[in-house]
Amino acid sequence: MITLPQIQAMKGQRKISMITCYDSWSARIVNNGPIDMILVGDSAAMVMHGHDSTIPATIDMMVLHTSAVRRGAGDKFIVSDMPFLSYRKGLTHAVEAAGKLMQAGANAIKLEGVEGHEEIVKHLVQSGIPVMGHLGLTPQSVHQLGGNKVQGQNNGQARQIRSDALKLQELGCFSLVLECVPAELGKAISAELTIPTIGIGAGVDTDGQVLVMQDMLGMSSEFKPRFLRQFLDGEKILGEAFAQYDSEVKACTFPAEKESYR
Repeated sequence: MITLPQIQAMKGQRKISMITCYDSWSARIVNNGPIDMILVGDSAAMVMHGHDSTIPATIDMMVLHTSAVRRGAGDKFIVSDMPFLSYRKGLTHAVEAAGKLMQAGANAIKLEGVEGHEEIVKHLVQSGIPVMGHLGLTPQSVHQLGGNKVQGQNNGQARQIRSDALKLQELGCFSLVLECVPAELGKAISAELTIPTIGIGAGVDTDGQVLVMQDMLGMSSEFKPRFLRQFLDGEKILGEAFAQYDSEVKACTFPAEKESYR
């Protein structure tokens, strides 16, 4: 397994690859390949449960997906999202929530933003729970941000994101996700920090990249944000496979002799 110190040592040496997945079978496939880290994202609420935002994700939902991913992921390094409000109800509640994710199989947890929960980040780190930060577009604040919009496009926003990044590093975060910020800002923050940055819509100069598995496999033809590259037309391929199965069932060519018992 890649360890936390090894992940940090990759900064300036090579790029870090990270992929989001939510279940055992996909985690098993990732575990058999070269991708460095898995993120069990609260985006599971949208991708796996059909919600229109990450807000409905609960700690029980995240524990369920984390434990499933761990069973398939072998020794991959897993980061699990702290869901909406799980770290805004006080220190005790936050520690209990993070502890549940770690006991479910996470190697680290990720939380969004910094203002108002500095003490929690510091306490989690001091308690032996590795913390990954998340700045820029923070989906749990989608209503406050007015939608899924690029952040840091004006000087005031950019300065705030840079300041927050330094604060998270100071509090002990081992890494930081930068989501939907201008490439220039992603580059500047990555150069300024000593911890690795993982970008999603933050340009090529971050220390690594993360994409949701279903997005990069093209499982939704309707979801095509600027930052996404689809490495497979999965929706088309699966649709064709389902249609072929339907056709062969109705033509009585499946099951054949070799698929039948005697």
